[in-house]
Amino acid sequence: MEVMEPTAATTDWRVALLTDREKTLTRLYARTYPMVLHYVKQHGGTEEDAQDLLQDAMIVFYEKTVLDQLTLTASVSTYLMGICKNRWRREFEKRNRRTGLQPEPEEGIWEEPETEQASLKLMDYVEQLGERCKDLLVSVYYFGQRMEELAERYGYRTVHSATVQKYKCLERLRKAVSHLSIGQFK
Repeated sequence: MEVMEPTAATTDWRVALLTDREKTLTRLYARTYPMVLHYVKQHGGTEEDAQDLLQDAMIVFYEKTVLDQLTLTASVSTYLMGICKNRWRREFEKRNRRTGLQPEPEEGIWEEPETEQASLKLMDYVEQLGERCKDLLVSVYYFGQRMEELAERYGYRTVHSATVQKYKCLERLRKAVSHLSIGQFK
């Protein structure tokens, strides 16, 4: 029996998963994995990281779809990529915190830590984005506030609108610091 190619409608995916789970998940994995792999490698990860992320995302998708707790507003690949990006960002930050601990300097040698200077430089760039962008990025990345809260606070009609604005602000920041080397932020 041929599995139908579902559209973005969640009920179509639910039927496909209930009809032939293995084939549907295999197809989804094959379609989405190259995008996840590309993203993870661009952001300091490995193939194994990408595989783990996508498998976790597919479990979330499967459970929510079968339990009828998901309403898709985009393609499944987009939904899975969103999960993977969020999880990878958290994992990457966690790894950086772990490896960010540096050994104590040898006795008698004192060097001014460069991290304070680099973070001040970064904050200068953040300041140049304007109040709204600065507040939004600081709220998300420093205070870890949820997009639902921020959408309400800043008067966005939907969470998606707030997310798009955050992305635009982040892209402006990336463009502004693109000329700096990563060594300046260690």
